[in-house]
Amino acid sequence: MKITGVIAEYNPFHNGHKYHLEQSRLLSGADYIVAVISGDFTQRGMPAVIDKYARTRMALLNGADLVLELPAVYATGSAEFFAMGAVSLLDKLGAVDFLCFGSECGNLKPLSRLASILLEEPEEYRAVLRQEQKNGSSFPKARSLALQHCCPSCADAAASPNNILGIEYIKALLKRNSSIIPLTIQREGSSYHDISLSGQIPPNHMPFRSAAAIRDSIASAGNISGIECHVPGSVFRLLETAYGKNFPVTSDDFSLLLQYQLLSEAPDGFERYQDITPALSDKIKKHLYSYAGLEQFCSLLKSKDTAYSRMSRCLTHILLHMTASRMEEYIRDDFIFYARILGFKRESGKLPGILKANTSIPLISKLADAASFLSPLGAAMLEEDIRVSHIYRSAACSKFHTPFINEYVQPIVIL
Repeated sequence: MKITGVIAEYNPFHNGHKYHLEQSRLLSGADYIVAVISGDFTQRGMPAVIDKYARTRMALLNGADLVLELPAVYATGSAEFFAMGAVSLLDKLGAVDFLCFGSECGNLKPLSRLASILLEEPEEYRAVLRQEQKNGSSFPKARSLALQHCCPSCADAAASPNNILGIEYIKALLKRNSSIIPLTIQREGSSYHDISLSGQIPPNHMPFRSAAAIRDSIASAGNISGIECHVPGSVFRLLETAYGKNFPVTSDDFSLLLQYQLLSEAPDGFERYQDITPALSDKIKKHLYSYAGLEQFCSLLKSKDTAYSRMSRCLTHILLHMTASRMEEYIRDDFIFYARILGFKRESGKLPGILKANTSIPLISKLADAASFLSPLGAAMLEEDIRVSHIYRSAACSKFHTPFINEYVQPIVIL
């Protein structure tokens, strides 16, 4: 039995994601595909447009056999921690043969070369990185420039978002000395950052639109009619049913929750939270009374050396009470302590048994049972995930005037 892992957000699931799952199965010869997805908050520090159970259903309807939740601390982390958390989860399952990801270059060689540089951090790389940061570049920009300096032939691969994640996936596999074999598929369609459904598609590419463009269309149009041809039919029907009931959720739906948190904690500062430096904490405090909403505040605080996405992640870490000290504990104890199942297909019923026979971490399908077999740190991580989902659900329920559902009684998705 061959098992292939994929790592995604599906925010929301679109035609490009379906293509990726199909090509992953074809390229790897997989019998089963395990998808590790972000929960209710994503890597750019924003809430998912629809909840994790709906996105699980989308994935299962369109090629995934089993869906696992990436713990929130990694789902809302930088590319390095997002990748390390997801790869560690797949690696600890013990039965995953391949990791297949999309990339702009579609070629493992430059990505592997750059991953090795990041892993080894030669002095030449570190010197350029320090100099670029002194020149005012943000860390991601400085790192990209340092990689381009160390490997000029890989310059294009060092600057594109999916390539960057691919580099981090390979680096994580190398760091863990994992037996999982990386595979990459060239990303098709519009660019990752393209927010237009009518923008130009690169020559010889399939007409796939980015998740960002789909989200922007939903927000600007106030309906989902414009996205019908850009998502699988099963996904459109699901979104159509959910519209105005629990979807769409946006960052600004959390504005008052965050403002309360910022006002309450301002006297003590925010340095204890992930990614927040003393200077950034002071900046948040300085501009606190100019706060008019989460997205507006991110735009206000971003700067040449602090990108919008980093600012969004930092504010999300405050909102979700994600501290730097707890993250350090997770890292010291090897990142991942369980694999939480969000859903699976009945026809893939052998897969959970295969994973249970090989995994070094518990598989969780019922939250009520988890406390009896998790370590104290694992239990703390799971409690954090549950709290994050409850925060997300509280905002969604308030927006759409729907009943709150406790995570402990929410069933997993079985198709």
